[in-house]
Amino acid sequence: MTEPSGINERQRELFIRKSTRVAASYLKRAKELSEIPDAAKPFFDVLENIYIKLSDVPKPENRKSIGTLCVMVPAELIYAAGAMPVRLCSGSYTAYSIGDDYIPRDACPLVKAVMGFGKMKALPAFDNCSLLIAPVTCDCKKKLAGVIDAVKQTVPLPIPPMKKEDADTEIFLKELYRLIPILEKETGKQITAKSLAEGINLVGNAQYEMSEFMKYRRHAPALMSGTQVMAVMNAYAYMPADIWAKQMHRLNAEMKLRLAQGHFVSRKNQPRILVTGSPIAFPNLKLPLLIEEMGGVLAADETCMGERGLSDPVSVIDAGFDGMMRALASRYTKPCTCPVFVDNSQRIYRLKQMIKESKIQGVIYHVLRGCLVYDYEYQLIEEAMGEMDVPMIRVESDYNEEDVEQLRIRIEAFIELIKLKERKEEA
Repeated sequence: MTEPSGINERQRELFIRKSTRVAASYLKRAKELSEIPDAAKPFFDVLENIYIKLSDVPKPENRKSIGTLCVMVPAELIYAAGAMPVRLCSGSYTAYSIGDDYIPRDACPLVKAVMGFGKMKALPAFDNCSLLIAPVTCDCKKKLAGVIDAVKQTVPLPIPPMKKEDADTEIFLKELYRLIPILEKETGKQITAKSLAEGINLVGNAQYEMSEFMKYRRHAPALMSGTQVMAVMNAYAYMPADIWAKQMHRLNAEMKLRLAQGHFVSRKNQPRILVTGSPIAFPNLKLPLLIEEMGGVLAADETCMGERGLSDPVSVIDAGFDGMMRALASRYTKPCTCPVFVDNSQRIYRLKQMIKESKIQGVIYHVLRGCLVYDYEYQLIEEAMGEMDVPMIRVESDYNEEDVEQLRIRIEAFIELIKLKERKEEA
């Protein structure tokens, strides 16, 4: 592959103009779906500041930003080192189109978008990270770690392919221990038992508020648009965990009030849909928007930029330093339902659980073009949904908008299929 020529200032200006316009359009559509809760507006403000106003992430003064390229990087460890974790899994089509010149054609759009922002130097949230940590999950992430190191210092974090045996956890534990001196050198702060416990508690509080919020999200009729929920969860990538948790606490209070007042944003007969598969990263809210603009309710998601990213808090049994490190290694492997693991039967169990809890009537399996690990599991999930008599479709897309009308037709037809099925069952 030939290296493209350097990016000039004119190209950079056009990139910024287009990327901010697209992000603003998606954010506007998400806000207009239904009355947005007042407590959710600060989350939208963060996304606007990052992708439209091009501000840096909100963080305490003098705290360094450490970029992460997957939810499998323990944020607790970065907080323990006195830094701010910033998840850089972007859904920008404009950045994707730039990255397409540097990454092979068939690679996934998420990887291309990360590379695009790295080359364009137009996103302060990326540019101001002093270090990147790239988990070696899929082949695309593995090669990205090597290629993007030329743009910004990148540390690969190998992930074991298995997760059932203690030996697999030990492998990941060693990698986390290897990461400690790298973080300490970068931040100039030693990771101690006290700072690690504080980092675990910091993230744990955010996870607790998220678990409380999920009780309201599962309610039928819906109390808040599912697309707006996805925006709230995406905002976590760019906010300090304690600030995000405090705002989620306010949102939970508003959801409680909405429930008491019967303030719903959906009707009883609207099909409740679960989205699973490849991550849905802002600003690429194309699929959630189409679901809800076509009359469906995005009632749940099993994606790493959504519910899964804040599930399964660290369970500390031994409060010593090694005990907490082992708890971290266990949390980021054993309960994880990412298909990068050889055995992923937990994912089917989790999906069945979510379908029951959230009263799901249909499943959309989202595959980013080139995301083979998720595509590989489609047949297994399809068989499991068939056993439950839950309708399911596979939707393959990337970050461009050329397929919007085709997707709109398919999603609209799927929603009508669910309605027809429900009417037959009621007859």
